[in-house]
Amino acid sequence: ISQTSEKEYVGFATLPNQVHRKSVKKGFDFTLMVAGESGLGKSTLVNSLFLTDLHKDRKLLNAEERIRQTVEITKHTVDIEEKGVKLKLTIVDTPGFGDAVNNTECWRPITQYIDQQFEQYFRDESGLNRKNIQDNRVHCCLYFIPPFGHGLRPVDIEFMKALQDKVNVVPLIAKADCLTPLEIKKLKERLREEIDKYGIKIYQFPDCDSDEDEEFKQQDKDLKESTPFAVIGSNTVVEARGQRVRGRLYPWGIVEVENPSHCDFVKLRTMLIRTHMHDLKDITSDCHYENYRAQCIQNMTRCVEMMSVFHSPLAPLSPPCVYPAPLQLRRMQQMLQKMQQQMHEQEL
Repeated sequence: ISQTSEKEYVGFATLPNQVHRKSVKKGFDFTLMVAGESGLGKSTLVNSLFLTDLHKDRKLLNAEERIRQTVEITKHTVDIEEKGVKLKLTIVDTPGFGDAVNNTECWRPITQYIDQQFEQYFRDESGLNRKNIQDNRVHCCLYFIPPFGHGLRPVDIEFMKALQDKVNVVPLIAKADCLTPLEIKKLKERLREEIDKYGIKIYQFPDCDSDEDEEFKQQDKDLKESTPFAVIGSNTVVEARGQRVRGRLYPWGIVEVENPSHCDFVKLRTMLIRTHMHDLKDITSDCHYENYRAQCIQNMTRCVEMMSVFHSPLAPLSPPCVYPAPLQLRRMQQMLQKMQQQMHEQEL
């Protein structure tokens, strides 16, 4: 019986194992953007998520320096290895966002950076050597919402709407230890209502497959009901109930970062790393980047059509020698600038 079954066995059932071995050998990459006002614990949360220290030599600006500061884009890359699996993690920080007196279009450098990464990937993908393309596209943006206030501010709404078609936006309630459990519940409900009211498209969890086990379905349900996640970050180890845990020590007690009853840190880590990291990358590649790529190809097609009109024998401006090459080039540049301006107006 064993010989018969061996003859009937082809072997393609081992394909997942082959893909797994190849993927582990190659390693993975993930680019995470963090955005929000200064002092909301962005760096601390990232360090807590990935158990690393990305901002060892960071210089904190005073109030006068922050007034003059513009929005910058800083990139930190670290190689992490866990149980033989390598991850190249890139953290894109946005110091200066929301700190100025006038925050009009303060998200513009951020959207330009995301588009630049799409453009670079498009150039590499269209080039001759496509073997070692580096993927620096932003796969997820954690947007930190202040715990004080009564919901979304105008800058929050405009920022998320500016990025919603370019990157997976995951809103977070920062410094959740400032609020009571009842206040967190009310703020979450208010934020969900306002996100729906203003038509903001944040990252949507995919539906579970019917063949998933009940534990995974329940976990997915809990994640969906907990958004936006109320998080706390800490790199300090304290002692609680005879155990050493990461948390924050207050005169009235200890807030444990990894205690689900204290905050949603564990749920965010589960979603971001353990269950939905690949889905975030898939949506970036199959949706956001494909939309950008289609728009680029459409614009290139228009340029080719315009150039063909100039050289067409049926064109009213013939013969082509009447217009010297520099003049034709100038006219083409003017048309391209007009098209770029129209695209810019459409984005606004």
